Order: sequence, then C-alpha cells, then structure tokens
Amino acid sequence: MNTRTLGTTGPTVSALGLGLMGMSDLYGAADEAESIATIHAALDAGITLLDTGDFYGMGHNELLLRDALRGRNRDNALISVKFGALRDADGGWNGVDVRPAAIKNFLAYTLRRLGTDHVDIYRPARLSPDVPVEDVVGALAELVKAGHIRHIGLSEVSAETLRRAHAVHPITDLQIEYSLISRNPETDILPTARELGVGITAYGVLSRGLISGHWTTRRETSDADFRSHLPRFSGDNLDRNLALVDALRAIAEPRGVTVAQIAIAWVLARGENIVPLIGARRRDRLTEALGAAAITLTEADLAAIEAAIPAGAAAGTRYDEAQMAHLDSERA
Repeated sequence: MNTRTLGTTGPTVSALGLGLMGMSDLYGAADEAESIATIHAALDAGITLLDTGDFYGMGHNELLLRDALRGRNRDNALISVKFGALRDADGGWNGVDVRPAAIKNFLAYTLRRLGTDHVDIYRPARLSPDVPVEDVVGALAELVKAGHIRHIGLSEVSAETLRRAHAVHPITDLQIEYSLISRNPETDILPTARELGVGITAYGVLSRGLISGHWTTRRETSDADFRSHLPRFSGDNLDRNLALVDALRAIAEPRGVTVAQIAIAWVLARGENIVPLIGARRRDRLTEALGAAAITLTEADLAAIEAAIPAGAAAGTRYDEAQMAHLDSERA
C-alpha cells in the first residue's frame, strides 16, 4: 500500500482509508463478525487510516473498532473520529452540539469506548451556526495540548470557514464528499486546502454505492437504509445516474477493471493530498476497492472519464433538502 501525507502538518497514512460507518448504521443491517474481519483484512493489506464517528450506531461503531483492534498494535492504526451529531434512542437526529464543553464530553466517552488514550484525528461532523468555528478549533487545540488528540480535522466546511479555522490552529485534513458525481469542492474548497497545506480525506467516492457498478433499479432498500431517502437514488434521478455508470463501465471493462475500481482510481489521481475513504463492509468489496490502488490512469483515460461523466452531470442533490441546509460546504 502506497502512502500519502495529510497536509503539511499531518501524519503519513495509507493512500486509501477505510470508512466504518456502514458497519453500524444508515445502510441497513451489517454482519458484525464480517465487519471485524473486513477491518482486519484492511489492516493486513496496509490500510492504516480508519474513519469512524461517535454517533455511528450511537457508539456501536467505536466499540466495534475497539474489538477489531484488540490484540493488534494500536500504533498501526490511525483513528479518525467525527463528533457533534446528537441522536436519540430510536436512532433519530436531534441537531448538532459543538460547544467547547460538549466537545470535551464527547471525547471522554470516545476514549473510553475505543479503549485508547488518544484519538489521532478529531473533527466535528458538522458545524453549528451558534458556535463560531474559532471556538470549536480553540477547544480542540486545548485537547491537542493535553495529548488527548493528535491532530484537528474538519468536515464539510466552506473555503472561507477552512481559512478561519486554520488561522486558529493548523488543520490536518478536511473530510468532504468528493467523487465523479460530487465535484463541487473543485471550485473553491480543494484549491484553498492545497494553498493552506490541508489534506483531503474524500468520502462517498462511490457515492454510497450508486457508482459502484453494483447498484440497479431493481435493488430494494429498507427504511433503515438512508439511501432510500436520497434524491440521487430516487425515480428518474436514479435512471439518469445509472446511465452515467453505464458510460463509465464502457471505459472500465476494456481495461479489465471494475466500475468501482476506476471511480476510486479517478479520486486517487486528483492529487497527492487526497486520500479516498472506501466504505467496504465486506471483505469481497474491500478486495475490489484495493485493486484501485494499482491502476494508473493516463491522460487519455482521464479525458474519456471526463467526457463520460462531466462535472455537474449527476441528477439530484447528494442529500435531501433538510440535510443540505446543515452543510457549511454548500453555502454560497
């Protein structure tokens, strides 16, 4: 596994990271034993960056990761944790809390659930309009000084917010959705991150499975799978988006690679400061995704991909209207 450095102040990590969310939440039922086996397979393949959130399954994801790392060398895993989202006992969502006192509280519980004395990268999942980003980063800087976290990250923030945050304390990486059909960050956010020396951890590189090559119009989703409520997976939008996948398949198959592999390879090719997070929940999907790391896309390949799926080609927004309103990254 090749490595990349997260920004100018961050750690060296594997060129691909593993996102754990789907092992606990939002994509329907997952097999816990298979999830742990997948984490082990990722570590054995050289993946070091493991991304979780304290609200994934209301703590379940962190406990799962603790179990997966039991007996393993903690120093071989770089743990990235998101915090701030409020849940209820029924799995509902109750807003965001990023007040300094709340941050310290969230971290205390995270450290206990993970069974570790530090988190490598700690980041708010979303910001609140009631708490300036300077106050959020200031509280995180105190936790860095205390040794409880090693690096500060952000998630889904605008270029302007990233500048304000970075002026308080160096930001190691910005986590943001970035894929062939989610390219809004290219306008301002990615250039600003490069200017400031902030790394990018790109999630949703397969758009939650939509451009994996495995999704079809016949696939049924339960109410527990939040993709059933996303505009890109619904009605005519789904048909139009799957047509884009077919166009990508026409490029991938002659090369002997899968749609998922070429989509991940495209994100890898967007810059050495970008680390794609793959959301594999099973070992077979992980094995497929790992194959992307061996693909070198030529200028001709990139031009063909751009022609097949130009920026802005996707039908529908990436979240519903209510969720889009919480994204600082989408504000003009």
